[in-house]
Amino acid sequence: MRFNKTIVGTCVALVLTLGLAVGSPHVAFAQTAETTGTVSVAVGPQYDTTHVYVAPEDFDRFVASLIATFGGTTTKQGVFTVTPTQSSTMSQLVLTPEGTVSVFGFKTPIPYPFGLERTGYLVTDMDEAVRAAKATGADVFVAPFNDPIGRDAVIQWPGGVNTQLYWHTTAPSYNPLQTIPENRVYVSPDRVDALVRSFLAFSHGSVVSDDARAPGVEIGRPAETYRRVRIESKFGKLTALVSDGHLPYPYGREMMGYEVANLAETVAKAKAAGADVLVPPYKTGERNAVVVRFPGGYIAEIHSVTKK
Repeated sequence: MRFNKTIVGTCVALVLTLGLAVGSPHVAFAQTAETTGTVSVAVGPQYDTTHVYVAPEDFDRFVASLIATFGGTTTKQGVFTVTPTQSSTMSQLVLTPEGTVSVFGFKTPIPYPFGLERTGYLVTDMDEAVRAAKATGADVFVAPFNDPIGRDAVIQWPGGVNTQLYWHTTAPSYNPLQTIPENRVYVSPDRVDALVRSFLAFSHGSVVSDDARAPGVEIGRPAETYRRVRIESKFGKLTALVSDGHLPYPYGREMMGYEVANLAETVAKAKAAGADVLVPPYKTGERNAVVVRFPGGYIAEIHSVTKK
């Protein structure tokens, strides 16, 4: 009898546990930094840059277009070696109120795997960041190397998403952002949970929303729904868009989503500065959005929020 009670009790516990897991999608992402023994290495979202590679002849036109659209300032343009093997690239930082962009215009062939990383995250300690990346399930794609002003590495999250980590010998100081852009990551249903767990543990972030029926118009499939996971951390915002990869152009090509106060005004500025509107303005319950392509080929989503 006691044996039967034990079985019943165990079954009830399992049912309750499974019921909670099914009822709350966030339970699936219970892995925390404490379970991997990592410490936070993030500095702030204004130090997390989108990496944009353009042809040298498009470099100045792209930078001017970005500033004309969002406002902001730039650092001095220079030519450097920013890879562990010999190469030469024009390089400039664009500091806008809606996000920071690192622009590269390589004068030599681009060494692999550079150009495949989406973003660069400033970290407080490179060795600790690499250790944390490994501990939380990321692969160290490019081992740490020295650059003219510090150290860099490239890691790859589950699902094949590449991110560069960087550390400066002299710590930079940038103004806080007015709005924080979202890193738009497209991932398969089979790898999204591994990506989210890994990134949460590394970033010490949290899931803001996990919507299994987000409006498909956000990925160019208006007659359907899809899963969308939004994460926020000191590294900024990351949005995982889960799909089978059957995406119409330009979805999957846009790297960032920029939040602005007045979408129509921003789009008008972008068009005047040479950008093309690839996806006309559309509306969901949360935002008004558009997808544009800047001179040089950089594709971005721009949106204004209608509900927070």
